[in-house]
Amino acid sequence: MIDPAIQSKIDSWLNGPYDDATKAQIRELMTGTQNESLTDAFYRDLEFGTGGLRGLMGVGSNRMNRYTLGAATQGLSNYLKKSFPGEQVKVAIAHDSRNNSPEFARIVADVFSANDIKVFFFEELRPTPELSFAIRHLGCHSGVVLTASHNPKEYNGYKAYWNDGGQVVAPHDKNIINEVNAITSIEDIRFESKPENIQLIGNEVDEAYLERVAGLSISHEAIQRQHDLKIVYTPLHGTGITLVPRILEKLGFTNVTIVEEQATPDGNFPTVIYPNPEEKEAMSLALQKAQEIDADLVLATDPDADRVGIAVKNIHGEFVLLNGNQTGSLLIYYLVKAWNDAGKLTGKEFIANTIVTTELMNRVAEKYHVKSYQTLTGFKYIAEVIRGLEGKETFIGGGEESYGYLIGDFVRDKDAIASCAMIAEMAAAAKDQGKTLYQLMISMYEEFKFFKEDLISLTKKGQRGQQEIAEMMQTLRENPPQVINGARVHEIRDYKTGVIKNLETNTEHTIDMERSNVLQFITADGSKISARPSGTEPKIKFYFSVQQKLPSEADFDRVDAQLTRRIHEIIADMQLR
Repeated sequence: MIDPAIQSKIDSWLNGPYDDATKAQIRELMTGTQNESLTDAFYRDLEFGTGGLRGLMGVGSNRMNRYTLGAATQGLSNYLKKSFPGEQVKVAIAHDSRNNSPEFARIVADVFSANDIKVFFFEELRPTPELSFAIRHLGCHSGVVLTASHNPKEYNGYKAYWNDGGQVVAPHDKNIINEVNAITSIEDIRFESKPENIQLIGNEVDEAYLERVAGLSISHEAIQRQHDLKIVYTPLHGTGITLVPRILEKLGFTNVTIVEEQATPDGNFPTVIYPNPEEKEAMSLALQKAQEIDADLVLATDPDADRVGIAVKNIHGEFVLLNGNQTGSLLIYYLVKAWNDAGKLTGKEFIANTIVTTELMNRVAEKYHVKSYQTLTGFKYIAEVIRGLEGKETFIGGGEESYGYLIGDFVRDKDAIASCAMIAEMAAAAKDQGKTLYQLMISMYEEFKFFKEDLISLTKKGQRGQQEIAEMMQTLRENPPQVINGARVHEIRDYKTGVIKNLETNTEHTIDMERSNVLQFITADGSKISARPSGTEPKIKFYFSVQQKLPSEADFDRVDAQLTRRIHEIIADMQLR
């Protein structure tokens, strides 16, 4: 039996001015045993989360389709006109390789143009970071990229950006939603395109962006000496193919092998289960090619090329994947040391990361007297810090555990193009010193302690899944653990209430940060456990961070095994398996 409120919304679509194909799909869902799918399609409206709109493609108010995109774009158009009165509002639009992305991008462009907004429209698929760059480069007030990042092929998404090139944050995100909610009928959406308001863009923006990325290079001489570094690259059927090979060539790398089976953009992602460089399965073809040619480095970007995964040889000569915390820490280690060695540190530099990212980045920054700022999960918050400090402090780099990094401030979102360039340079610089990237990582651990992190995601789909996630968070708040794996919990950080409670001194103080549904437990042995419902997927995520001194490279395997065992014991103790 369908809830009456949901049925009312379904009826409004069946009886409203929606197209016949949409109505036919709804009627098909109403037949047989598909009530659960029908409920999931209509039980709520898609909302802006940490990444904007994201959801399954299909009919319904909770799906990505012409009407939800149209409402979001009309709401954004209305808000832009109110925010910039008397100005010619300009926006940039890009899309990735997903199914329906080109069509969705055209719908968005049409609605903007119908609202007399100037649209700079990428003529072909382009990486998300280039869209962020284009907003500032072209003097736009906003921008949109159609992508669901690394989600499965059934998903698509809509990331909205502000005039600084960062994803929309408060108060803009909520204000845009208010404008969307004010649209009571699809007849309020202007779908009729005004072609004169749409301008195609492409290679000129590519060249300007690549020039800025190339300008980030620090170790030119090392690249010259190690130009034949063996690099394997896969775009996982996504947009990275448009720019990653070009930037590696521009920097001087001459021995780049592309995984041909995954080089063609394809929204069905035929060679992988999930187009996610965090997954070993997605990296399997690249790893196979790396073994064939005895590569030095493997790079993989997700469909919209904002995340990058890497693989390198370990101390036993075996290819292993580095996780997001490891790669991010290495980047900060390399960048901060290089800035220090070049005499560029003035005391006004900073890095940024999120509250669930490794503390190792902050330890590295602290040693070199570089400030570090922590934000909520979502790169838009890092962009917000950069905007707030513009002209006062200089951003070196930053990142988050979910394989997203940023170097320099001309882009204001995760940038896998620049990250691939800097990771390749870092590998060349390490090789120039007789080290692999893995050995460089071990040297970092010896200097700052061995930090090891892990993550588990519990998927809870649909309306019931949302309730289960809410119940899990409520239980953790009402009955927080006092001891985890034998170590006392001495601090609880609740980002929803904005309170940090010290259990040893029984004192509290306020978190100076926007509220978010995140809980963290800090134990006496330095372990950190975080619980966070995902803002873009039907999941609750648990993050684990443990640490221990690493005496020498010879001790690496032993300490690594001890830290891995500690994480497994924490998971078992918290009954999360």
